Amino acid sequence: MTRVRRQFIFSVILLLVVILTGTGGYAVFEKWSFLDALYMTITTITTVGFREVHDLSNGGRIFTLVLIVFGVGTILYTLNNAARIVIEGEMREFFGRRKVEKKIRELKNQYVVCGYGRMGRVICKELRDKGARFVVIEKEAMDGGTFDGDMLFITGDATKDEVLKEAGIERAKGLISVLPTDAENLYVVLSARVLNPELNIVARAGEEGSEQKLLRAGADRVVSPYHIGGLRIAHTVLKPSVVDFIEFATRSGNIDLQMEEISVREGASIEGTTLDQCGFGRELGVIIVAIKRAQGDMKFNPTFKTVIRPGDILIALGERRKLRVLEDMAEKK
Repeated sequence: MTRVRRQFIFSVILLLVVILTGTGGYAVFEKWSFLDALYMTITTITTVGFREVHDLSNGGRIFTLVLIVFGVGTILYTLNNAARIVIEGEMREFFGRRKVEKKIRELKNQYVVCGYGRMGRVICKELRDKGARFVVIEKEAMDGGTFDGDMLFITGDATKDEVLKEAGIERAKGLISVLPTDAENLYVVLSARVLNPELNIVARAGEEGSEQKLLRAGADRVVSPYHIGGLRIAHTVLKPSVVDFIEFATRSGNIDLQMEEISVREGASIEGTTLDQCGFGRELGVIIVAIKRAQGDMKFNPTFKTVIRPGDILIALGERRKLRVLEDMAEKK
């Protein structure tokens, strides 16, 4: 709780104390009923200026003078704190929004995640764990005005071009659309493909038959959670050890074993060498499970004589720190 909010709560409590004291004072000094005493207290501290409910005694007049001094001061103090809370909230929201917009304008090769439901939260957590830069678009603002504190987000409709542009779609590396309906995801894919023809787009499909429509609209890949979930359950029953291994190898934060894809840049030190010459398995203890060529074909379980070419994507299995060494070798000349 901020200092201004604490002061406001204190001022409200103080105001209630003044009202109760004033009501009790008139009831004691003037022998008035509770309603008459409360009415006189409120009209006095708010300086409305109505006449007295009943004629005041000398003691009642002195009490009224004291009540005016303390009551009016308390009213002004309370209103001042209330105004500060409103202004502080508006200023924080304004400058916070400007700060987020500035950060988004500075981003390049970021991911745009449309939708922050149950699936969107999992995706964002994985992206954040991997250190990827991303922007979230969600229709409804979350409590506190942010998503999990430090994410860049935009409150708006992702199906609208201006909202996608605000997220920097022209500079983005990829877009993930996991909105509630297939129609919304279709609109997002169409808009994003027009705004950035080179964008890598992954969309969620809920209903059967939507996959082909999303692909025709411009999505590079379409994922059906129900289909994948069904296969996962079946494989868990039929091949539990295989599923356990894949989950272990792809889980974020696992320091013992990770499966990663590593791109080989042109001019890298390992370009033109064989897997045996690179010594991935012998020196690093890293296993190259597959190699995806630049042309798109996948070579599974490559032999030690397989030559690494520029543009290849190595699907590697090993310890995280050793995979980072392999990433350096694939990038440095």
